[in-house]
Amino acid sequence: MQFKDVIGQEAIKARLIHEVNTGKISHAQLFLGRLGHGGLPLALAFTQYLFCESKTATDSCGACPSCLKVSDLQHPDLMWSFPVVLSKSPTSIGFLTEWREQVKQQPYFELRDWTRIMDPKEKKPVIGTEESQEIIRKLSLKSYEGGYKVMIIWMITSMNQECSNKLLKILEEPPPKTVFLCIAESGDLILPTIRSRTQTIVVPRLDRDDMTRFLRNQNKLGATAIETLVTHAEGDYCRVLESLGQNNDYELNRDLFIQLMRVCYKKDVIPMLDWADEAAALPKETQKHFLVYALHMFRQSILKNYTDEQLLKLTEEEHAFLKNFARFITGNNLFDFVKTFDDAHYHVDRNVNSKLIFTNICFKVMRYIHDA
Repeated sequence: MQFKDVIGQEAIKARLIHEVNTGKISHAQLFLGRLGHGGLPLALAFTQYLFCESKTATDSCGACPSCLKVSDLQHPDLMWSFPVVLSKSPTSIGFLTEWREQVKQQPYFELRDWTRIMDPKEKKPVIGTEESQEIIRKLSLKSYEGGYKVMIIWMITSMNQECSNKLLKILEEPPPKTVFLCIAESGDLILPTIRSRTQTIVVPRLDRDDMTRFLRNQNKLGATAIETLVTHAEGDYCRVLESLGQNNDYELNRDLFIQLMRVCYKKDVIPMLDWADEAAALPKETQKHFLVYALHMFRQSILKNYTDEQLLKLTEEEHAFLKNFARFITGNNLFDFVKTFDDAHYHVDRNVNSKLIFTNICFKVMRYIHDA
């Protein structure tokens, strides 16, 4: 992948290029931001530029043997670590073929997309203890081509504590010409001892104009459709892909949200409990994505209530629902809604009983709606 293939993020591209051209390359870098902002594509483009035999001032050549190997994800000095379902494979090696296919097909993807490829039941993937041993083994070998070795660790937040502890020494004192490129959405979930050993690069949300230009070049879409996609995406390209129908979570989240608000407004306890059962039966990553979606809808409700609607980022279906519902989200209860759903996201991520989490949400939402 070349830098020209990465959506926007021009300031970060310039920084990475400067690192290579000045020879001041940090041995451990953390790309921190939502996956749809482009952390993985940036790491890949940086790796290709680092390995390129005929690099220019702004990009890799894309044609030399090293570039072709990186583009095909077959460069022997490019190594990977990513979360896996341990019951399927204890290390990344067991899913390396599927991983390469996913990244080559679409480098902008979320953890739940990757989990579905490994396991239809969507068990929580982790970077386990045996993975640390594999990372250390790989990095102890000499570079195949005599230059840098790059280890990309995708979603380092999935790394368990034992694995993290085993990697502390090699992260702090790696072999010569070894570069760690770590990718994560939240720094809060990374062990402080790991994060302190990395240089953080904050990957911000994508610029509207950059996304618009990219979509105009990549898709046969009209101007109105592109504007709708970009508005709803809020700078996250994974949301664009979702809206384009590459996964069906959008409709699921919308329907779950509308159903929850309706049964809570009516104070129908049995349907509320049925809703909690339905939500609790979803895979963990789908639950987390729904909670993030709900927070988005609360923000849109406030914007609808207190602005002239020019800032709204809604589909037609969402706009139709908020026409009547938004008035129930006010300054009196917004903080309660946000805290409840934020807390639920935290607890889902830590494997608290899902039935308790979503039952609690039902009764709190019922109370908040009637406190408007």
